[in-house]
Amino acid sequence: MPETVNGLPLHPLVVHAVVVLLPLAALGVIAVAARPAWRSKYAGLVALVTLGASLTIPLATESGENLERQVGRPGVHAELGDSLIWFALPLLAIAIALYWTSRRRQSTSDDAVARPAAGKAAAATFAVLAIAIAIANLVQVYRIGDSGAKAVWQNTPAAATRER
Repeated sequence: MPETVNGLPLHPLVVHAVVVLLPLAALGVIAVAARPAWRSKYAGLVALVTLGASLTIPLATESGENLERQVGRPGVHAELGDSLIWFALPLLAIAIALYWTSRRRQSTSDDAVARPAAGKAAAATFAVLAIAIAIANLVQVYRIGDSGAKAVWQNTPAAATRER
């Protein structure tokens, strides 16, 4: 993997894909979990965006390690960044499950059939779990981004000037 693109470190460029795609995927999971009527239309797209986001995380991690060798250890940012994949994989699993359940529901019956109470409770529990996983991803992306910004900007001449 190249370490730079046109003289710029690759890491900040790749990170922007993660910072855009993973929150977009999390918001999509929340939307299709909260609105079952949207699942048949959007769950497939949400699963694809989540897959794309999950695939960019190892690229961001590897490019971050390359940058770390050049500029030094970024502190807690590296540790938090390494953990993101363990948040994204459950999000990917739940996005695929939402898509699968929407496809299964469509194939079994296209008309509105009353579900038994146990099925409704299971669907509600599943939706709450999906939303919780999505929120955890949003929080973790924020934490990683905040720690990365602090690692970059707190030790700069501009930051030293502001503190005086």
